Amino acid sequence: MGAEGHGRHRGWGFAACTLASCLWGTGFFFGKIALAEMGPPAMVLYRFLFAMLVLLPLLVTHRPSFSRREWVVLLVASFLGVPVQFLIQFAGLAMTTVSHASLMVGMMPVILAVGARLFTHERMDGLGWAAMGTSTAGAALIALSGRGGGGSGGASLAGDLLVVVSLVIALFWILLNKRLMGRHSHVVVTVYGLALGTMMLLVWVPLRYGMPPVHGVSWKTWAALAASGVLCTATTTLLWNWGMTQVPASQAGVLLNMEPLIGSVLGVMVLGERLGPSAWVGGGMILGAAVTLTTRPQAGHGAAASEVEQERAGAGGSWLG
Repeated sequence: MGAEGHGRHRGWGFAACTLASCLWGTGFFFGKIALAEMGPPAMVLYRFLFAMLVLLPLLVTHRPSFSRREWVVLLVASFLGVPVQFLIQFAGLAMTTVSHASLMVGMMPVILAVGARLFTHERMDGLGWAAMGTSTAGAALIALSGRGGGGSGGASLAGDLLVVVSLVIALFWILLNKRLMGRHSHVVVTVYGLALGTMMLLVWVPLRYGMPPVHGVSWKTWAALAASGVLCTATTTLLWNWGMTQVPASQAGVLLNMEPLIGSVLGVMVLGERLGPSAWVGGGMILGAAVTLTTRPQAGHGAAASEVEQERAGAGGSWLG
């Protein structure tokens, strides 16, 4: 999309990206509600089944033109991005709190910057390294503040670390999708990637964990599952992808920082979770580093991080629930 496309509906574009980021921020909240009645594998499977109900028409209207090699790349990306990433991420959520998991997701811009440095050979200057160190220290403060609480439904070091591991896996999902999106539209890569990932879940979850529960699931849990799939996956993908055609990635990228903010606020204000002083400090350090990386001019690794954030959104998923 050219510069004229970016300015055509600029206000609506920012509104769409803002709404998408806020909805992404509710993913762990809805996930935690569902996890009260079922395990992470069943919860993740239902999430993507609900999402595909909305995205299914796009499978018909957008036909793929991948080569055989590109299908292999898409299969690998889908495997990493859907079953592997989300099963690990929500296993972590089951062991920690929504607020802790959400703040951990704030590390993603830093992980993107490091990934751009390692895999696309972008230069990372002193400010970038400082942001990485600040974000890492902040994550350590958050994780260590909950090192003893996992057994009673509170935060735990193991749960927080699993969320971080899922973010690293998401990085490879993003980079593989980025290669495909150089030749194919965001919609095609998104929809077919999510469809492949959902089919993998349909095979793996019943074989490994048994059939997901149907009877005895409350309406509250079904509503949370539907919201997780329809609002936090399908709707966010469509809103963000459209918004990115109207506004520059460098300006919209900062809106991704709404995800950890919304998630942590929901955890504290709605679920009654408590963040200790060190967790508040750590969360501020992570969000500060993320804002620094996503608002700086497009030069060096900042441009790379912003570009990868755009590709991540086009990939149709979020690291946050």
